[in-house]
Parts: sequence; structure tokens; C-alpha cells
Amino acid sequence: MQTVTSHTFGEGGASLPRKTTARGTAYFEAGDGETLILIHGVGMRLEAWAPQIEAFAKTHRVFALDMPGHGASEKIPAGSTVRDYVAWFGCFLEDLSIARASIAGHSMGALISGGAVATFSDRITRVAYLNGVYRRDAAAKAAVLARAEAIRKNGVDAEGPLERWFGEDPESQRARELTRTWLEMVDPEGYAIAYAAFAGGDEIYADCWPSVECPALFLTGSGDPNSTPEMAKQMASVTPKGWARIVDGHRHMVNLTAPEIVNALMSEWLTSREKPR
Repeated sequence: MQTVTSHTFGEGGASLPRKTTARGTAYFEAGDGETLILIHGVGMRLEAWAPQIEAFAKTHRVFALDMPGHGASEKIPAGSTVRDYVAWFGCFLEDLSIARASIAGHSMGALISGGAVATFSDRITRVAYLNGVYRRDAAAKAAVLARAEAIRKNGVDAEGPLERWFGEDPESQRARELTRTWLEMVDPEGYAIAYAAFAGGDEIYADCWPSVECPALFLTGSGDPNSTPEMAKQMASVTPKGWARIVDGHRHMVNLTAPEIVNALMSEWLTSREKPR
């Protein structure tokens, strides 16, 4: 196991060392204890979970994954849907012989985490759905499909996501610049494949939540225009052990812009057997 110390994620956002599974998934592993798996969103890489890796590797065996076509992970075919990304995650569990794990996903990673708990619930101890979408309305659906088509034709647009994901407050600027760097590094084809799946994936597993019996955290920022507080509250309301937490004053990359708050809420989730009051 690798040990994580505070300087590992220095001010430059340096890359973390990776291992690779037999089927081409790159991951970082640290810590001991119950297993916690972290999956990032479209355009990001496993370093986007740096504050959570640093915190939870002290108490858990943490795996942070590069999503297919991101970081150092191999791509999956064009036309893949969220179901294919869920199958990819299942292969990761098999390759590492992980019998049970808690899973936290952000954005596209949240869709994968929802699909995972719907598909192999016996292997998921807890699920956290950070800044995830749920049943977009017609206007939001049209906008995200238009962005997916623009990405297919024109490639990665770093400025659009940065405008949606961050405010102008000084506290968000370092996270914003790190995110810009990751968007500029992403493989354009891997990004386009993932974004197309993300654009069409908000309803694939939307009906699963009433049957999810494990503790389920739905977390987003109060100012996230696409993964809205209303979505988090709706999912929590139909999930037997689900609860919503809204981080006031933050947007989409809340795990980077408010890491202390997010880590505290995730700690609550990781120690809960029932829905907190």
C-alpha cells in the first residue's frame, strides 16, 4: 500500500503514481481498512479527488480511478453508454478481486455509481452521488445534447465548463486553474465518448433508487446549475436510506472548492448504517 501525506498533492497539482489493471484501467491506491472507490467526472482525472484521497486514506483502503479515455486509462468504444461504463467498473472490481466497497462518484462518476448500485448491489456497501444529474428537464436535456454534439464536431471546450462549474470568488481560483489544466490534458476522443454517454445517461438508472437499501448520500452545491439541489433532494426522497446535503455557495466542483465540508459529509456517510437525522 502507498502512504499519502499532505505534501503529495502540492501546490502544482502534481500527478499521482498509477497502477494499471490487466484490462487497462489506471488507478491510484492508498491506505488500509474498508474499501472506498472514487470515480471522477467527464474531462477530469483521478487527481480531482486529491483532498478526499488525502483525508480518507487515513481510515480506508482508497482507490481513485481514471475513467476510460481519461488520465492513463484505455478508451472504450465510441457510442458507449452509461451501461458500458458501469460494466467497465464491474471489470475493475473483478480485476482487483474487490468483494465489497463503498463507491463515490462525481458528475459522470455519479451516474456510474448509481448504475453500479443498481446492477450489483450486493457488492456496494454505500453509495455517494456527488453533483450528479437526475431526470433533466427538457431545456437542460436539449442544452447538454447540444454540447455533446459540439464536442463531437469541435473537440474539447475548456472555457464552457469552467464558467458553469466555478464562481468568481478567490477561494475557487486554484481549483479552477487545476481543472483547466486537466481539461487541456484530456484525450479529445475519450472526452467526446464520455460526454455523449453523460448527455444521454440521466434516466438510465433513475428508477433504481427506491430499491437501493444501502446508505446513499446525494450531495451538490447550492449554485450548481445542472446537478441541482432539487435533483439531489428528489433522489434522496425516494431512497430508503438516502439523504441530501447541499453545500451553500458552491457549484459543480464542490469537492475541490469546499473540501473540508465535503470530507465531513462523506465521513458522516462512511460511518452511517442508517439515514442520518
